[in-house]
Amino acid sequence: MPDLNQFLVSLLVRLGIMAAIASVLARTSRFKSMLMLESRTLNQRLALSFWLSSVFAASVATRQGGRTYQAADLGLEGSLLAGLLGGYVTGLLSGVLISLPAMFGGELLTLPLLAGVGVLGGLLRDLAPEPEEVWRFSPFFDLSIYRFFTERRNHRKTAFHMTLLAAICTAELLRQGVGQFSNTFRPLLPGPHPHPLAYVALGATTLFAVAIPLKIWNSARTEKKLEEQGRLLVEARLAALTSQINPHFLFNTLNSVSSLIRTDPNQARLMVFTLSKVLRRLLRKHENFSALRDELSFIEDYLSIEVARFGDKLRFQNDASEDTLDMLVPSMLLQPLVENSIKHGLSNKVEGGTIRIRTHRNESKLHLAVEDDGVGIPEAKLATLLEHGIGVSNVNERLKVLFGNQYRMWIDSQPDKGTCVQIEIPELQTDLAAAS
Repeated sequence: MPDLNQFLVSLLVRLGIMAAIASVLARTSRFKSMLMLESRTLNQRLALSFWLSSVFAASVATRQGGRTYQAADLGLEGSLLAGLLGGYVTGLLSGVLISLPAMFGGELLTLPLLAGVGVLGGLLRDLAPEPEEVWRFSPFFDLSIYRFFTERRNHRKTAFHMTLLAAICTAELLRQGVGQFSNTFRPLLPGPHPHPLAYVALGATTLFAVAIPLKIWNSARTEKKLEEQGRLLVEARLAALTSQINPHFLFNTLNSVSSLIRTDPNQARLMVFTLSKVLRRLLRKHENFSALRDELSFIEDYLSIEVARFGDKLRFQNDASEDTLDMLVPSMLLQPLVENSIKHGLSNKVEGGTIRIRTHRNESKLHLAVEDDGVGIPEAKLATLLEHGIGVSNVNERLKVLFGNQYRMWIDSQPDKGTCVQIEIPELQTDLAAAS
């Protein structure tokens, strides 16, 4: 009974060790990147082999320390996993490397055993109907049998899982057979004549020892895929939102140019030249962030076109603080707000008015304000302005995508006195903006 109790405890310890190893590897970004690949180059397969071999060879070396630590030996499971994940080359090389501590301890049959199990894992990988089936492996054989008879369209998949179950159990029996009929390997089974149920418990443990890391690593793969999909979604939304701005700005500017072609051709040519500078900025590779200094220079070019249209009626005042000019802001952040000030605030005002841009730094925040002394916004429209229209709502949506809850945007307006749109965003580091 003591031997049996110790045996069962050892099986539980073995599963705990396997879960710990799998969890530690799943936290490593390099290893997680390898898991994302289904087709690997030779160098990638070798790298995967070295990652798996290093931890599972350590488990074999731990067992070499004495009979008490036999539960730590996960060499067979590690070799099989290497073959399942990386194929023949990864499985064979991993089996050889994992067996080295046992070889140095005089267990000569360990090398051919683990190398053969690694190759077996590669063979099973090739038998899978599709690569994802390896990750769906379940140690519950009754579920595979049930699916085999109920899901007629998936016979290949259920047959693969049953074959994988049988292969793992066979590999474990082979390990125990080698241990019993040779003096080169010490088996885990209790006593010289173990109860048949001990074989059942050992086989079930080996099945779970293979399934546990597959489930843990597949969860890591799923998490990384979701992160990647989220990143792509953000990029797509930013591209769609930006594409709303550029045509809108271009059409309004061309209307301004067309109004001067007959009345003042020289001024129209100057506007076209300035417009070409603006378009060069819009048509080059677009970045999500740029220096505030560049954004203000772009605004000056844009306003020079509008000033030619409105004349002295339109004035611009730049009150940007010097210590904010090199701070990063979302590209094309200010232009929609300035355009709104002209179109809705000043164009309907007979005497025109002034647009003023203010910026200042407040601890780790950048505060921006676009003000005009135009006709203002009616209170009923002001309440829903952030959700409607191309300009302001676009800016608000982009800030929401980029900063989540870490930004503020609000609008103050009074009829016949003007409007002030204010934005507060966190200070961005250059490397963070480049990554975005």
